[in-house]
Amino acid sequence: MANIMTTSADEGQFLNMLLKLVNAKNTMEIGVYTGYSLLATALALPDDGKILAMDINRENYELGLPVIQKAGVAHKIDFREGPALPVLDLLIQDEKNHGSFDFIFVDADKDNYLNYHKRLIELVKVGGVIGYDNTLWNGSVVAPPDAPLRKYVRYYRDFVLELNKALAADPRIEICMLPVGDGVTICRRIK
Repeated sequence: MANIMTTSADEGQFLNMLLKLVNAKNTMEIGVYTGYSLLATALALPDDGKILAMDINRENYELGLPVIQKAGVAHKIDFREGPALPVLDLLIQDEKNHGSFDFIFVDADKDNYLNYHKRLIELVKVGGVIGYDNTLWNGSVVAPPDAPLRKYVRYYRDFVLELNKALAADPRIEICMLPVGDGVTICRRIK
């Protein structure tokens, strides 16, 4: 069984292609873990592309760092250890950051997805993309309320459902939910 915290290979390949299609150069990743999606992103960006990468655990990031270095893309990554919300709040305070990101990928604490979205919508450019991972959440988002679910799946399910409903109703974006990996919702900012 694959590690539930790691981006799947098909999702990594999809993100890589998506980044190339949107000509992404300035990106952000919230939730890095060991860096598989980070590597897929870094490989897709031009040599002067940048990724602001945030995670609460530097040790996990450093596990994957040798592969990122071997691929020759470590110079594209600005890793910040710690919670993402304070970093996002600082970015928002500076007007020049508004609409400055081409692509943002979120795969961190599901209970903060809506808090992230409220900030990220300001930071991504019109025409830019935000990707939210795990939006099918082990299929639990379509399971009946009394379905037997693992404790962590049940706990985060309501947060994921709330996010899905909020994204579907947000007039500033158009969305596409894909059954890739554990579900990824692609949001394109339209205003």
